[in-house]
Amino acid sequence: MPGIMYGYARVSTRSQREDRQVAALREFGVALEHITVEKQSGKNFDRPLYQQLVETFLPGDVLIVKSIDRLGRNYKEILEQWSHITKVRSVAIVVLDMPLLDTREGRDLTGTLVADIVLQLLSYVAQTEREFIRQRQAEGIAAALERGVRFGPDRIPMPEGFEELAEDWWNGYVTATEAGRQLGISRKTFTRRATEWGAGRQSGSLQS
Repeated sequence: MPGIMYGYARVSTRSQREDRQVAALREFGVALEHITVEKQSGKNFDRPLYQQLVETFLPGDVLIVKSIDRLGRNYKEILEQWSHITKVRSVAIVVLDMPLLDTREGRDLTGTLVADIVLQLLSYVAQTEREFIRQRQAEGIAAALERGVRFGPDRIPMPEGFEELAEDWWNGYVTATEAGRQLGISRKTFTRRATEWGAGRQSGSLQS
């Protein structure tokens, strides 16, 4: 009896949408009730819904993701999870955006080697993209300090949804103009407050 196809979709923030990932999983044939959507960073695999999904796997099941960075963005941990799922849990993995990463069919030695190389390359790219985002955050804070931006507590409360849009702006998912439009404030105000918000968060993470 063939196993169950499970889909996993992930976005980093609550304001991001998972529609395209879910649509791709459904088009591939994954039943809606077998699709897990998680809104959490891919910096590691300490994600409750992902861990719960892995625990439900039985030998012969198949895990479908749209792209390798939806699985995660930590190079070492992606490789570890891939090995755990395919070898320990005996579950196949299919990456829709990269047909070479499909472990459902038996492969000869050359095919396995190519798939391993592609997996390592894509995992490396996923992590370097995340590190680039962090570097851009640090550079943005430094540039703001040079301009004399003061980092401190908010003077006027920002509209609801500000933090989600600020994080999207830092990650390059939305422009300051669009974020300001959604919040009903000017681009200049959004940029200044989002920069202050990011600096405060960055400072906290450096101290912890």
